[in-house]
Amino acid sequence: MMHLSRMVVPVAFALTLSAGAAVAQDAASAGALNIELNEVAPSQKGCKLTLVAGNAFVQNLSKVSFEFVIFDQKGLVERMVVLDFRDLPAGKTKVRQFDLPGTNCEAVKSLLINDAPACVGDGVEGDACMKALKTGSKSAVELKG
Repeated sequence: MMHLSRMVVPVAFALTLSAGAAVAQDAASAGALNIELNEVAPSQKGCKLTLVAGNAFVQNLSKVSFEFVIFDQKGLVERMVVLDFRDLPAGKTKVRQFDLPGTNCEAVKSLLINDAPACVGDGVEGDACMKALKTGSKSAVELKG
């Protein structure tokens, strides 16, 4: 006959293993979404933004868009615009360029990612892109998330 104390150890060990696997799965799906403002340059249309987007999620993102707020040198909102980053495969980095017609690059002081209207992928919650957002800038223009 098996004593109760001998049964508790295997059950506790099994529960620990399954909890550990669940934590590892959550950590693997957490990841980050890195958006870097690489360059701001005048274009024929106005001002061109070059952004580097890195998807460190374990899931592919089939559609991602961000609402950017553009601030002028006085800190006033110059405009708000939604930029469509299209698809971002898991573990990949992509460069995206966007023209802002009628915008003078020299007047842009900073950008703010205000929201992610689209954050779509299998097993990806709608707010995951904003929750996992990491921003940076190699330009004189600041990018905040």
